Amino acid sequence: MEFLIANLAPVMFLTLVFFLLLGFPVAFALAANGILYGLVGIELGLLTPALFQALPQRIFGIVANDTLLAVPFFTLMGLILERSGMAEDLLETIGQLFGSIRGGLAVAVVVVGTMLAATTGVVSASVISMGLISLPIMLRYGYDRKLATGVIAASGTLSQIIPPSLVLIILADQLGRSVGDMYRGAIIPGFLLAGSYIVYVLIVAWLRPQNAPAMPPEARDFHEPNGHSGIRSLVVLMLFSVAVSWFISGHLNDETSPIDEKIVIGILIWGVTALIVAVLNKILRLGMLSKIAERVTFVMIPPLALIFLVLGTIFIGVATPTEGGAMGAVGALIMALLRRRMSLSLLKQAMDTTTKLSCFVLFILIGSTIFGLTFRAVDGDLWVEHLLIDLPGGEWGFLIVVSIMVFLLAFFLDFFELAFIIVPLLGPVADKMGIDLIWFGVLIAVNMQTSFMHPPFGFALFYLRSVAPRDDYRDRVTGQMIPKVTTGQIYWGSVPFIGIQLLMVIAVMVFPGMVMHYKAELTDVDPSTVQIDVGTAYGDDDIYGYGSDDNADPGAGFQ
Repeated sequence: MEFLIANLAPVMFLTLVFFLLLGFPVAFALAANGILYGLVGIELGLLTPALFQALPQRIFGIVANDTLLAVPFFTLMGLILERSGMAEDLLETIGQLFGSIRGGLAVAVVVVGTMLAATTGVVSASVISMGLISLPIMLRYGYDRKLATGVIAASGTLSQIIPPSLVLIILADQLGRSVGDMYRGAIIPGFLLAGSYIVYVLIVAWLRPQNAPAMPPEARDFHEPNGHSGIRSLVVLMLFSVAVSWFISGHLNDETSPIDEKIVIGILIWGVTALIVAVLNKILRLGMLSKIAERVTFVMIPPLALIFLVLGTIFIGVATPTEGGAMGAVGALIMALLRRRMSLSLLKQAMDTTTKLSCFVLFILIGSTIFGLTFRAVDGDLWVEHLLIDLPGGEWGFLIVVSIMVFLLAFFLDFFELAFIIVPLLGPVADKMGIDLIWFGVLIAVNMQTSFMHPPFGFALFYLRSVAPRDDYRDRVTGQMIPKVTTGQIYWGSVPFIGIQLLMVIAVMVFPGMVMHYKAELTDVDPSTVQIDVGTAYGDDDIYGYGSDDNADPGAGFQ
């Protein structure tokens, strides 16, 4: 009994791990452990029954949290876009654009995965869409199966680190930080990770050309009557749009404008300029643009406009993440209507899935709140703090141990479970050690991204396995027999990309400026320069620095 009284917190945590390993639902395992050990603590005299009186207020606080409204908004936006055929058009267009170079199809998959991540934020939608559309094409033209499956799974997981990621919303909420700051901090590591995938693909294509061949000329659909590819026209259009954007944004912005605002306005003007030129060329039949230039403009500009609508308004401070998510959901519905892909059944499916995922997140959060209430009441937070703060190496030792622990736990737990169970325990310790919590959250987010790629439980691998061919089949274009994709090939294909993700974890840890740039626009105030003039009392009618003169300025005493 004395042992239980002295070690109730670690026993409580180990019991939770035991129930999770048995396969109990996470939300109910958390809630049940919280209530069970709360009753045990009351029986042992460690706690009072008044502890549970705080529970209803905590749960109502979760339901009233406006930040969490962004979760259903971004989920609905992603599902509508995924079902509206946007991914299919992007893959076809960008595949044609890069198809002439070795590894071009894999590069196209990474580019599309990045764009889907910045518009949908849903891993399952990205992986399944790209697996259904691009995997058969890559197999048709002789891509190595490990490279093809690995690049699809890895590109789909970019939705977890590139805003508007659902994981970043949850992490910001659990760490008590702004979602907008978390988005700003994650943007550079996210795009660097996508760039690292492209570099890896190009290196493989250079060292082993047979693993990533270029598309044959007969497979490229967008050709000009003279036989040229039309890329020169696209380059000229992009350069013209960039020049117009630089000229106009240079007059709209001044030197004091924040960097985020300059970038967002510049991208907006660039996209609008390219779209106007393409529309005028098509309506007036000017013949200035090639087929590929028109196709790229009409396919890529709408998603970029949606990215501006969501992320741009958040970054420049016009909208909160919740409002940005709402605008994104409306924008996705409008895009689906304009593409004539919207139907009542599609909307019903998207709303059903959104409701299920939102309830899933909410119930896990309620369960973690119940668990956390009891765990902190029995000094579990102090136990974790003493366990981690005395590690050798100080801050670096803490970060290395936490990174290894999150990486290993990701083999068994998904990102929501890690965010709701582990982060509330680690966040206070990191804060007490003086670690910036936005940087800490992005570091954990990049690490948790590997949970989708871990064999044998990685969800991205399961999603890809569900759409990859299980049997040999005859290709409908070439008529050749294509061998099946094995589960082992999918698992081995993920290993190099897990290594790239771990290198990015190290890079974020070693170069914190990749994340800490979000503070660059904050104005530092020197307290020694602040003056408060309390004035001189002139009588009973005087009020803090100004007398009975009715024309006196009440704010004149504050400088």
